[in-house]
Amino acid sequence: MHASLGSITAAPARRAAHGALAGIAAVALALLVVRTGVTWWQAALMWVVPDIPLLAGMGRGMERGRLHPRAVPAYNALHRMAGPALAGALAAASGWAPPVAAAALAWLLHVSLDRAAGYGLRTPEGYQRGA
Repeated sequence: MHASLGSITAAPARRAAHGALAGIAAVALALLVVRTGVTWWQAALMWVVPDIPLLAGMGRGMERGRLHPRAVPAYNALHRMAGPALAGALAAASGWAPPVAAAALAWLLHVSLDRAAGYGLRTPEGYQRGA
């Protein structure tokens, strides 16, 4: 077993901050859905999109919790805070168009929840790093 599989750790204050950020993103996303034409399925779709590389990273013979190295670059790219920040900038540039803002908030919610749970980016070999 790889050392990082058994110990997903991060500083409690950092995890709490990510949890608070996830809470803010969830409330903002809920308000956006309630007050605009964005539907829940659109928000839910954008919430799961960052984990699509997990499907490409599954494979026979892989250790439990390990992602195939071919999927690591896409997984890591979709799990960096820069992605939701860029989507947020696009939302601002679009005059806060609801679908773009919903995508940014759902992506931020996803990444923040992962970090709050202690999950971070993957090593080049596909092992989980702490948040």
